[in-house]
This record gives sequence, C-alpha cells and structure tokens, in this order.
Amino acid sequence: MAFVRIRREGPVAVLVLDRPEKLNALSTALERDLALALEAEEVRAAGAVVLAGAGRAFSAGADVHELRDQTPEAIWSYYLESGAVYERVAALPQPTVAAIHGYCLGGGLELALACDLRVADETAVFGFPEVGLGILPSSGGTVRLVAAVGPARAKELLLLRDRFDAREAERIGLVTAVVRAGEVESRAVEMARRLAELPPLAVRVTKAAVDAVPTASREAGLLIERLAYGMLAQTEAHERATAAFDERSGQSRGGG
Repeated sequence: MAFVRIRREGPVAVLVLDRPEKLNALSTALERDLALALEAEEVRAAGAVVLAGAGRAFSAGADVHELRDQTPEAIWSYYLESGAVYERVAALPQPTVAAIHGYCLGGGLELALACDLRVADETAVFGFPEVGLGILPSSGGTVRLVAAVGPARAKELLLLRDRFDAREAERIGLVTAVVRAGEVESRAVEMARRLAELPPLAVRVTKAAVDAVPTASREAGLLIERLAYGMLAQTEAHERATAAFDERSGQSRGGG
C-alpha cells in the first residue's frame, strides 16, 4: 500500500492518500492501494473511517491519461477492477468522513462524495473539470452530486463552474463544516470519534436506511425505517441506553 497510509486514532482509522508529488492524483495504482487499505484489519475493526490527503491537496483528480488511449473494453474492465474502489468506500458499513484541504477536483471530489460526511478547510478548492475535457464524472459523481445538491445545482457545478471554494461548498450543502487551514484532519477525526462512540449497529443500520431513501418510494422508505426500528429496539445497546436515560431522568427529578 505504497500510496495509502493507515493509522489508528483510537476507534478511528485514518486513511491518507500518499502521492503528494502528484497532488494525490488517483492513478490505478493508488486506487488499488486504497482498495487494499479498506480490507486491512485496522480499518475493518474501526468504528469510523477518515479519508485525507498528504501534502498540499486532498486529491487533484483522476489520472485521465491512463484511460485516454484505452479501448471501450479496457475502460469497462477498469470500472470492474481498481475503478470499483469508489463504490467500496461508499459501501463501507462504518461512517466515513472526508478531510479536505487544497485541491479536491474531479475524481478527488467523487471520492469525497463517496464518504458520508465532508469537512473542508479554508484552502479547499472544488471543481469538476471533466465536461471541459469532453468526458463526465463517472465514479459515482453525477449520482451522488445530484443526491447532495439537487439536479439543477448539480448541472450548474458540472457544466458552468470551473472552481468553487469551501464556503460555497458549505452553503450548498456539499460539506458539513469549514475550519481553519491546517485543522481539517483533527476536526474530521474528532467527528469520527463521536460517530464511533455511538451504538455501532444503530449507526450502520441508520446509514444504510438513509442511503436507500433517494431511490426508494415514500412507502418503501417508511417500511425500511420501521423494520429497522423493530430490529434495533431489541438490541442490548438500546436496552442499556434506555436504562441509563431513565436513571439520569430519575436523578434529575429527584434533584429538582
């Protein structure tokens, strides 16, 4: 995993894209290393995952030169092999947080969108250059961008906007928070720690239920959440949390 570093911060696994001399451009080699990292025990056992970039950027995007001269068959194979890593990030059962600084462009932004939450610092610069190159985002970018900001805004960002900054990304709901330069990774880890402290099954089921909503009917969405509640209400974690709540409430009433 030469292009991805893993470290643990308590219950949080931090994955760092480590190709700083190329602004963490997403080559097939880096994508393969990221896929391997997702399978590492340090990640599988973590309660939450942070994705960050080394050097001056989160990721300046995909290495488009790698696929430029490939046949349609080779490109299709790419999506089934190293190019599948974006969906694997999105499918992680743990909650994920992207810690974004510097450039977050093209495939880099698609990778950030595959995470559940995104935090950016003041240096972050976002954009989708693909259409200007005669292609389009193809690693889940159009699907997840529409889910995040809606169809009209997605078309604006894809077709008309070369770049936009962290404050605008926050305003349109693309990132959760903006922090001062140099603080984004620590803020992302802090958020991930809070997520990891929640009952794990409740977090994973809630994440899966929310992910299902955009393509589900209203009736199916309600059914999913009701069935999920019926399952989670029978867990020991719920029983313990309810007992602790009742105890705190009793103490509060007694002290009043």
